[in-house]
Amino acid sequence: MPTVNPEPLWRPDPQRIAQAQVTKFQAWAADQHGAPSDGGYPALHRWSVDELESFWKAVTEWFDVRFSTPYARVLGDRSMPGAQWFPGATLNYAEHALRAAATRPAEPALLYVDESNEPSPVTWSELRRQVGSLAAELRALGVRPGDRVSGYLPNIPQAVVALLATAAVGGVWTSCAPDFGARSVLDRFQQVEPVVLFTVDGYRYGGKEHDRRDVVAELRAELPTLRAVVHIPLLGTEPPQGALEWSALTAADEAPVFEQVPFDHPLWVLYSSGTTGLPKAIVQSQGGILVEHLKQLGLHCDLGPDDRFFWYTSTGWMMWNFLVSGLLTGTTIVLYDGSPGYPDTGAQWRIAERTGATLYGTSAAYVMACRKAEVHPARDFDLSKVQCVATTGSPLPPDGFRWLHDEVRDNLWIASVSGGTDVCSCFAGAVPTLPVHTGELQAPGLGTDLQSWDANGHPVIDEVGELVVTHPMPSMPVRFWNDPDGSRYHDSYFDTYPGVWRHGDWITVTSRGSVVIHGRSDSTLNRQGVRMGSADIYEVVERLPEIKESLVIGIEQPDGGYWMPLFVHLAPGAVLDEALLGRIKQAIREQLSPRHVPDEVIEVPGVPHTLTGKRIEVPVKRLLQGTALEKAVNPGSIDNLDLLHFYEDLARKRA
Repeated sequence: MPTVNPEPLWRPDPQRIAQAQVTKFQAWAADQHGAPSDGGYPALHRWSVDELESFWKAVTEWFDVRFSTPYARVLGDRSMPGAQWFPGATLNYAEHALRAAATRPAEPALLYVDESNEPSPVTWSELRRQVGSLAAELRALGVRPGDRVSGYLPNIPQAVVALLATAAVGGVWTSCAPDFGARSVLDRFQQVEPVVLFTVDGYRYGGKEHDRRDVVAELRAELPTLRAVVHIPLLGTEPPQGALEWSALTAADEAPVFEQVPFDHPLWVLYSSGTTGLPKAIVQSQGGILVEHLKQLGLHCDLGPDDRFFWYTSTGWMMWNFLVSGLLTGTTIVLYDGSPGYPDTGAQWRIAERTGATLYGTSAAYVMACRKAEVHPARDFDLSKVQCVATTGSPLPPDGFRWLHDEVRDNLWIASVSGGTDVCSCFAGAVPTLPVHTGELQAPGLGTDLQSWDANGHPVIDEVGELVVTHPMPSMPVRFWNDPDGSRYHDSYFDTYPGVWRHGDWITVTSRGSVVIHGRSDSTLNRQGVRMGSADIYEVVERLPEIKESLVIGIEQPDGGYWMPLFVHLAPGAVLDEALLGRIKQAIREQLSPRHVPDEVIEVPGVPHTLTGKRIEVPVKRLLQGTALEKAVNPGSIDNLDLLHFYEDLARKRA
């Protein structure tokens, strides 16, 4: 990794730096808490990890976190796993999410958009009223603090109301998107035994209606702990027998009552992709999410009351929970329910235009699809209000940075961010006061001691290593559900380096302080001792117009050899002939490494993904090593199970 300082793609101007919340926070924290007043973001970050307790105390004061009972100290126990944050404190997440209703009751809290693209607002006062009404009804149904409440819902206002009402009563929220099949949902919800299920009759996607009443009936039959089912008639059908009607539960004019719960009280359960075995049921706390998201959204994303925050997501992905937390900063959040590319590839840009989004978040895959489809966002849409385009889901390749810079605006803040469901936040990414270098995340987050470690546990700079976090973060899981001795939690993050979080990504921390993500370390390509991230291969191969998507696997052979096939899903009309084969190999040889030219290039009918859109490399590797399908993968976690039969057949033929 070169250590020279190439010219950045973008630099914030002095006015943006001066007006950024993180700049104001630093000056205030210097005055109040001994933070460095000089040295900009790098100095602030160093202080935030060296003086962890002072930093998080400062965050709670800056954002006026309301503790109904005070905390004894910021960090009671800093060991990982098991760190104790703000012991003794009580608060409520939903109370903070609805604070803007007191000062801006008639302004929109939510802007809801479906495939018709006509935004419909829900005001702060209306959101607060619905949450108050629903929270009272949940209490009447016997929902008590700690009870689980589930949603089989698309990205609609009712999902936000249900989450906030659940948090208001001290319940534990959990959700899946309605494109998940019954088995996928049950693999998640059966673990946590919900007492209430909010559900739609169906959803609209890609211009079509998808009826989900049969799935809902199956969920009701297979979740014996349910006391109530709430029907939301998105497609206009009558409620099934015994179900309650959403409209009846949200009709009252009732002020919300916010249960004051301990800082580490569960807020929600998120799920790992669970490509093998049951998905991990990850429990995060009301207080931990509150302070982490205030920091991330207020300081890193620079969001406030004048902003509109749009991220393309579904309720089955942690980015939906992150989006809802935009309410904590008084920001209007944009909920889009529909296909990311309907009626055409430019769909998300159209929504950003129509909602006046100031921060627009999407996937790296969508950006690259727009580039390939020759979409011209700035030419075709008014994006003058968009200050930042953020991407996640996978690393944004350098070509993606350059395309956004050229096709949206040359003074656009491009924030590639990386974190995980595991912390429901970012380890590294957006900083409004730092330059953007092509292909790099700007910096590690405040309070996050992110490092790259070699196999011996030594930090490395400008070299590829394991992503580790050496200090606790408030939003780290308080536990996994159904993991009584904590062994599954420990083994997921702490078995490689005791007491240090190992995330499972290969990264480079550069001498400039920026971060490069290379892909998952458990699917790293290790050829003759030289490691290469799969993301690096995809970036080069998928520049070729004939390649729609690719999947690369490295397999250690019993004889000590190493087989590295590259699977390619071709664009319509493309043919994998000798000429294309030659260009694929040449691109990898010249742009990456001659050692990582694949042994074979194999055309496939498609690349399998998790339900949240990540390519599944490890299960395919296991299939190719001869593991039976039912042992290699959890079928309920895959978007198209039929695709896996191709790899299964290939393994059989090779054997």
